[in-house]
Amino acid sequence: QVQLVESGGGLVQAGGSLRLSCAASGRTLSMGWSRQTPGKEREFVSAISRSGGSIYYADSVKGRFTISRDNAKNTVYLQMNSLKPEDTAVYYCAASSYSYSVTPGHYSYWGQGTQVTVSS
Repeated sequence: QVQLVESGGGLVQAGGSLRLSCAASGRTLSMGWSRQTPGKEREFVSAISRSGGSIYYADSVKGRFTISRDNAKNTVYLQMNSLKPEDTAVYYCAASSYSYSVTPGHYSYWGQGTQVTVSS
């Protein structure tokens, strides 16, 4: 089946950068990233179609985050620049059988999450 493993989280100062990776086992699917902070609703951050031709960013991260994928490695990346304290969250990688979707309910597979902490 499909298994997703996130990595690359850590502690950074505001204004810094991190690059998250999501290694997938199984067939190639459309992918997305969500994040969750304790006490708040999960926010769908970014999505990329199977081919990489369609991309979505939430307004909160647009212009700062970049999603990409390398299908040869079956890996999706989230480059996060100009990080802010409000970006602090557990980031989850997800995969969908839809060709492209920005709806969390369309994502059937989820990784274990990786913690990102941004200090002032």
